[in-house]
Amino acid sequence: MHWRTLGAVILVLLFTLMPVGMTGWADTPQPVVIYYNRACGDCLEYVDGTIVSALKNAGYNDFVYKDYVNEPANRQELLRRSETLQIPPHFQSHLTIFVGETLILEGHIPEHVITDLLQNTHRYQRIVVYQDKMSGATEYTIWGFRGEPQTYPLDAPVTQYLDFLGQQEEHDTSLAPPAQRQPLLLLVLTSGFLDGLNPCAFAVLLFFIAFLFTLRRSMKSIWAMGLTYITAIYAAYFLIGLGLMRAVLFANDHHFMAKVGSWLVILMGLINVKDYFFPQLPIHLRISTISHRWIKSWLQKATLPAAAVGGFLVGLCTFPCSGGIYVAVVSLLGARTTFWQGFAYLGLYNLMFVSPLLIMLVGIGNRRVLHQIRLVEQSSRPWVRLATGVSMIIIGAVILLFFV
Repeated sequence: MHWRTLGAVILVLLFTLMPVGMTGWADTPQPVVIYYNRACGDCLEYVDGTIVSALKNAGYNDFVYKDYVNEPANRQELLRRSETLQIPPHFQSHLTIFVGETLILEGHIPEHVITDLLQNTHRYQRIVVYQDKMSGATEYTIWGFRGEPQTYPLDAPVTQYLDFLGQQEEHDTSLAPPAQRQPLLLLVLTSGFLDGLNPCAFAVLLFFIAFLFTLRRSMKSIWAMGLTYITAIYAAYFLIGLGLMRAVLFANDHHFMAKVGSWLVILMGLINVKDYFFPQLPIHLRISTISHRWIKSWLQKATLPAAAVGGFLVGLCTFPCSGGIYVAVVSLLGARTTFWQGFAYLGLYNLMFVSPLLIMLVGIGNRRVLHQIRLVEQSSRPWVRLATGVSMIIIGAVILLFFV
């Protein structure tokens, strides 16, 4: 009886003290994580002079600074965290501050907004405030992860939005973004295939296969050489994309880079359209004469290593010819995905990029068919350029309107 009584007393004490302990833990402010660019003096001045002061007044004392420009791992961490919390890409700024997982500050937010939000945490579950300008701002945007985001003048009290948020119907309280996730995978697959309709790579592949026929190579040998050539193009284009994505991730404003890439693809599309209607005008997107000569010299060696080198050169040299779509899509991946997600998307994009060449290789069975394909390719080249140009303009516009 003695031990049973002692055990009962201990259990009562534990259950009595537990609520006190749990309340103490819940009231302990979470760390404030600041993702910033160390080279941005205005950002540091704003953080130390405005953010830290407001948060310390609210009881926060644990601040973690993470430079996402000089430390790539911090960049990946920021992307993963933003994706996990379902922060829309157009709400992500050059300066991001996580106050736990409840309050996310994107950019240079007015101090009175931060103070009011810290004093009214009971009125929202999670909220993100966006104001990306370092000077000259006139308004800020706020979203409580339900309903539509709202924009207010810079001096407007945030309680206006909290009142609006409280009026939302219960079925609108899900943590879904304001718009459904854009079909990024569909964009990657479609744009990769359209990018692969490349007259430059088509012409080189047809020349290479025709040359192998003149050497009386077997179909097995021709397919082996053709696959080696196409695989090398895939490798070259993939490495270019990887380099571009790393450059975008290192850039201070990745969404700006995505916009620049979109306008670039539109410009290159206009050049292709110009080549159809006014081919005599300067500025063309095509392989240079010197590069074409190098590629031919390698392919005429008619060996697997030479086919690999020739294909790699084609991948490098045709990038100015059709790389506009690639730049826009890679910039978008840098803005919308983590590094490894972008890596996987790059693999899919490049698989679609070489798929027209694979289809052409499979369809070539004899010299007569090859000759007809070459005639069709030469006669339809202007139309292909026009279609490619229009597609580039459309893809650039779609990315600008719906993805960034």
